[in-house]
Amino acid sequence: MNPKKIVIAGGPGTGKTTIINHLKAHGFLCYDEISRQVTLQARKDGIEQMFLTEPLLFSRKLLEGRTQQFLDATKESESFVFLDRGLPDVLAYLDYIGDTYPEYFVKACEVYQYDYIFVLAPWQDIFKSDSERYESFEEAIEIHQHLLETYKRFGYKLIDVPFGSIKNRADFVLESLNLQ
Repeated sequence: MNPKKIVIAGGPGTGKTTIINHLKAHGFLCYDEISRQVTLQARKDGIEQMFLTEPLLFSRKLLEGRTQQFLDATKESESFVFLDRGLPDVLAYLDYIGDTYPEYFVKACEVYQYDYIFVLAPWQDIFKSDSERYESFEEAIEIHQHLLETYKRFGYKLIDVPFGSIKNRADFVLESLNLQ
């Protein structure tokens, strides 16, 4: 079976992980965001903020992890797999900081195509910084614009998720997929 791969995308602090956790709690198969794992592992290795000090290395690790998530998702027996971020996010963040990246980053985004992209816009009311999320709300808005441009660059039709309660946002995603 080749399940539909659905990305929940958006800048930092937009509620992606909260929606993913809600979907998981209701029995849907979801893959977690991996950047926190990469960040925490880098800290164990003595690198406090890998994205800030070694953005290309950090991004390569994300690209590898998200590629593996994509490949794992294709083998699942469920009809739908929800992913907290997708491969184009890696390029969007590098574009945001003005860094260059190898062509294989672009190729990965061209080869591994998702079925649906749901986008969450920056929302000041729920935005919070923490030890792994160091961006300000203003930076989150800029990142959001890069995400939109990057996903569109790869031909995706983006589905905007409206502001609202966690349940209402998750219900919107499920209704859009005719899963409710």
